[in-house]
Amino acid sequence: MQSEKTSKHAGMTLFVVVAMSFLATLDSSIVNIALPVMAEELHVTLSSIEWVVVSYVMIICATLLFFGRLGDIIGKSNVFRFGTLLFIIGTLLCGLCRSLVPLIICRFIQGLGASAYMANNQGIITQLYPREGRGKALGILGASVALGTMSGTPLGGLIVSLLNWNYIFFVNVPVGAVVFVLGLKYLPAESPAAERPEQHIDAPGFLLQFSGTMLLFAVLITAQQAGFGSPVIRCALGLSVVLLGLFVYYESRCTEPLLDLSLFSSGLYSVSLLCAFISFICIAAYTLILPFYLQNTLRLAPSACGVLMMTTPLIIACLSPLCGTLSDRIGAGLLTVAGLLVMSAAFFCMSFLTVQSSAVYCAVMLAAMAAGQALFQPANNSLVMSACPRAKLGTGGSVNSLVRNFGQYAGIILSTTFLYSFMSSRIGYHVNDYVKGRDDVFVYGMNRVCLILMALCLGGALLTAYRAVKIRAAKIGDCMEK
Repeated sequence: MQSEKTSKHAGMTLFVVVAMSFLATLDSSIVNIALPVMAEELHVTLSSIEWVVVSYVMIICATLLFFGRLGDIIGKSNVFRFGTLLFIIGTLLCGLCRSLVPLIICRFIQGLGASAYMANNQGIITQLYPREGRGKALGILGASVALGTMSGTPLGGLIVSLLNWNYIFFVNVPVGAVVFVLGLKYLPAESPAAERPEQHIDAPGFLLQFSGTMLLFAVLITAQQAGFGSPVIRCALGLSVVLLGLFVYYESRCTEPLLDLSLFSSGLYSVSLLCAFISFICIAAYTLILPFYLQNTLRLAPSACGVLMMTTPLIIACLSPLCGTLSDRIGAGLLTVAGLLVMSAAFFCMSFLTVQSSAVYCAVMLAAMAAGQALFQPANNSLVMSACPRAKLGTGGSVNSLVRNFGQYAGIILSTTFLYSFMSSRIGYHVNDYVKGRDDVFVYGMNRVCLILMALCLGGALLTAYRAVKIRAAKIGDCMEK
């Protein structure tokens, strides 16, 4: 049992970790609504201003593994504090920018800071709550991510309507500074360097993974405008795949790898990551497609659409801590299966949306989707982190965060690709946008994308159910032997 003092200390530590995770997601979503204003004031095109968002995501995905491994070597709290400070500096510099190129560079700096603490937040929580309370703590972390996503759009809209766009960055600086000071006091103390085994960072592996990831993201973003028919695009895509393949090959032979492939020898870890990847593909897909349906097909005002879309993160924020506590009591395996099944059922129902469907029906589907995510995410995070050895919590947590970011990006790419493909087959010629006057074409494509997402969630549920049965059978076998 924890003493009252220890419990208070753990609560403040959790607050620091959760607050910075909230700021990271807030800063991602708060920028989106300001992009048209930024493009106009910086005198650049909308396709160019997208790099303000893209640069932040790219650098996070390219460096999460590095900072996770660094946390295992020099201490997760040390890397977390460094990331917090770098994020604050980068955020302040973003607010001071007056042209596009410096802004993109500063977004890279900001993303580096966010990556450093995002790679170690789950590791710190898992270390703080070895067993009791872990699910609840990870549920609170998930709720903070949902709240950050939810708050970004309305807060960004309010700031841009009253002040210059630069203040969307300035708003994070004082909050981040307070959290940084609290982190100096309340983050767990690390063992002295002399007491830790000597380890080294995997520089060649980092260079391969960094260059491969950055090139892959750049190619996919550029191809959305230019298409994959260009020889340059195809060569760059092939090179990125080769670099990432070499990274995996090198890691399998490295004595101190950036990505410890032995983690994936655990079926619990691998299957949990795969299910997480599936869930984030689905989340990103419907959050991208549904606003077009609400605004263009049902003719809802943007403000009404925003309020309706807030249903999901609001329910997740309320339910995630409760579901996390439930996973501590009855086991995480059952909740992950239930969450994916609920999400699968919600996508099945969404596949029946028509041009005359009501906003109330959409709200019910969003609520069901949120309930499924609240059941799944805290429990699955608990399974992922419980499968990591204590000495590899930083690496394990960073891989989990990397899977989340890659899943969200893959969801955007895959959903739009399938959507336009189905729409093109329906209308008889190639389209890559909403066809005015043909709402039925968009609904046709959206319905079929929902069926694909349903199949993905159902497949994930079957996988995690099979894993739960195997684990239970192994435990029964161990008891019988004893």
